[in-house]
Amino acid sequence: MHMRSLNCWQSMQMAMLQDCALSGSRRASLQIFALSSNDFRPGVCIELVGAPWKVVEFLHVKPGKGAAFVRTKLKNFITGNVVDKTFRGGESVDAATVEKKETQFSYVDGDDFVFMDTTTYDETRLKRDEDWAKYLKEGADVNLLFWKGRVIGVDPPMTVELAVTDTEPNVKGNTVSGGTKPATLETGATILVPLFISPGEKIKVDTRTNSYLNRASG
Repeated sequence: MHMRSLNCWQSMQMAMLQDCALSGSRRASLQIFALSSNDFRPGVCIELVGAPWKVVEFLHVKPGKGAAFVRTKLKNFITGNVVDKTFRGGESVDAATVEKKETQFSYVDGDDFVFMDTTTYDETRLKRDEDWAKYLKEGADVNLLFWKGRVIGVDPPMTVELAVTDTEPNVKGNTVSGGTKPATLETGATILVPLFISPGEKIKVDTRTNSYLNRASG
């Protein structure tokens, strides 16, 4: 079993800094316990009123008069509640220290998603959450998130390759530049794709922004 202590602010840093992007069981061991509201990004985890929250949306506002502030939409990992909260610009906020455990998504049992530790074969069950469930395929390697010893969620890969199962057919003459259309992926997720994408094609998706990146190679 591979367990390492990593707060979600560190995860964001690793996404931003290529030299911190480590694979396998290797992970950065930075010790960061507070961060600034100016550094909020989708996916950053903070601790408020004794609970872990994830930044879902944010907007930095700098009015003509008065101090800057940050509007956010936060999701509680424990309850699933989503709230709007405003922070002062540069306000110090506690980072939620989260442990990540490497597992494999095994199967779905009703509303439960079952994950297996590939070393001990122990299983962990989590109720479905669309934030991560919509991108998981059976057999996928994912990290479970633990806060104070309690499993609170799933950290899916930043990008996934999935087949398009349903979308309007490609129309001759559509090019790379142009409009978009909705497409349903093999996991049930729905995103916007370019007009030239056809059913059956495999595409790469950014799970953080729910957006199309490009056609998958191979």
